[in-house]
Amino acid sequence: MNKRTLHAVATATAATLALGAAACSNGKHSGSRGGDGKNPATANVGKVVGGTPQRGGTLNVLSNQDFTHLDPARNWVVRDMDFGTRLLYRTLVTYKAAPGTKGGELTPDLAEDLGTSSNGAKTWTFKLKKGLKYEDGTPITAQDVKYNVERSFSPDLPGGPDYAARYLAGVDGYQGPAEGEHLDSVRTPDARTIVFELRKPFAEFPYATVLPTFAPVPKARDKGPQYDNRPFASGPYKIKSYARDKELVLVRNPHWDPATDTVRKAYPDKLVVTMGLKANQIDDRLIASQGADASAVSWDKMRPESAPKVLTKTDVTARLLAESTNCTEMVQMHTGRAPFDNVKARQAVQYALDREAVMTASGGPALNEPATALMPGPLFGGKQPDTLKIPVTGDVAKAKQLLEQAGKPGGFATSITVSTGDKGVAEAVQQSLGRAGIKVTIETVDPSAFYDTIGDTKNRTDLVYTGWCPDYPSGSTFLPFVFDGRHIKEKGNSGNHSLFRDKPTMRRMDQIAAMTDAAQANKAWQKLDGEILAKAPTAPAVIERMPLLLGTNIAGAHGHTSFGGEVDYATVGLKDPSKSQG
Repeated sequence: MNKRTLHAVATATAATLALGAAACSNGKHSGSRGGDGKNPATANVGKVVGGTPQRGGTLNVLSNQDFTHLDPARNWVVRDMDFGTRLLYRTLVTYKAAPGTKGGELTPDLAEDLGTSSNGAKTWTFKLKKGLKYEDGTPITAQDVKYNVERSFSPDLPGGPDYAARYLAGVDGYQGPAEGEHLDSVRTPDARTIVFELRKPFAEFPYATVLPTFAPVPKARDKGPQYDNRPFASGPYKIKSYARDKELVLVRNPHWDPATDTVRKAYPDKLVVTMGLKANQIDDRLIASQGADASAVSWDKMRPESAPKVLTKTDVTARLLAESTNCTEMVQMHTGRAPFDNVKARQAVQYALDREAVMTASGGPALNEPATALMPGPLFGGKQPDTLKIPVTGDVAKAKQLLEQAGKPGGFATSITVSTGDKGVAEAVQQSLGRAGIKVTIETVDPSAFYDTIGDTKNRTDLVYTGWCPDYPSGSTFLPFVFDGRHIKEKGNSGNHSLFRDKPTMRRMDQIAAMTDAAQANKAWQKLDGEILAKAPTAPAVIERMPLLLGTNIAGAHGHTSFGGEVDYATVGLKDPSKSQG
């Protein structure tokens, strides 16, 4: 669905290593295990924690950062999408609010059903439910959904999902609705009907309408880039106040009608997001769970050095969510700039990278596993193949050999951009590449500005550390978004941070996209994964879990598999609202 979430960091402590140490054999990890042979971090996987919430009270969210974007035309970071689409605005279709695989199932949201296809899946029609209203009581219309789809093309609103640009017919050169131009391929015959005309068959289109692009925005409320500060609510909550980098307060939207919404339970009366906290401070506060913190959840994942304080205490582990993100973290290389325009130089990075060290810096094997392919395991039917068979600690001799073949026998100097929280990971990358003679300088960026920074293709560094999460279980939501060079943007670029422009790869993507047999297409995506990996635009690093601590008064919490393991804000609430503060 998205760009990868901004993940936590820092070098793990010796205690974490002791907890997370895995039995290593032949370069493969068996994972962290407790005394009974089970991984203590995964005790709540696929479960709801805390029982059924009671209505009322204040849910606190403790965060180390601001949102990247809340404007639905620009919102394409996993946790921001989770927050935005579960609380502030609704989309044509959404995911069920359930743990485990049930969370991957679609359900109607603004629409009455999952859409009706015609013209060989090139035309999709959705009918809105009756009685849908914004926070001021005015009706939500099909024209408002069309307007936001059109906004997503605006050059001054970069960074959002680009499914509309990839699939809608007649969009070449379109620059949004600001000058009165509108898309003929999105029709609204009446206030409750919206019809999409696609350039090619797309049987999975209902999954795309889960994305914030397909949320309504009333034209009269649009303020261009400033809309990011105050999206107009169609969901169960509206913004009371938003001080950037400090605090966001949500209160109930009195015109949201639960009779039209089978997903969002809207248990709390209010949500308060406190920003700018230190990550270790958040962990310590939630472990202690005192006062208002008992009614709090963490925005970012638990820091690696907090693992010993959590995994050794059963009462705290009972309040830990740790679903797999199903996102592949990668070192992405600028393939259009020397020396990374040379495939041998890129392959040298793949062989030099010590994924075990990266895994340790990300929290150890209790919370991560080394990546051996590009797409995550579910897109291979459960587990990634070991395509390149590179030892988990790397192969320095092979890396040096590849550098010689690239004409860089002494190595070279380069730089990597990471989110501030990923400095420990960057140091692991720096040290492992340094063994082969590749000298890496680290540049850190505030998490809320990270994607805008690496999306500036002219001014970014050679290397970036980020990843990708499939928007739904299909290779079509992974490989084309990360490796199709036809959708690279100068500003607001997303997904393809290797700037990979390989014509044979793009031709094959088009051939697979045209396949009508889903099983055949899945096998073709899996094969293409290995072919792209051999061309080395990226070096896969790890597949992470999303460890999130909860306060003792939290109920109805589960990590949502379709939102990268983030807390599902559709169902979370409080055991005893009277104990919350604020």
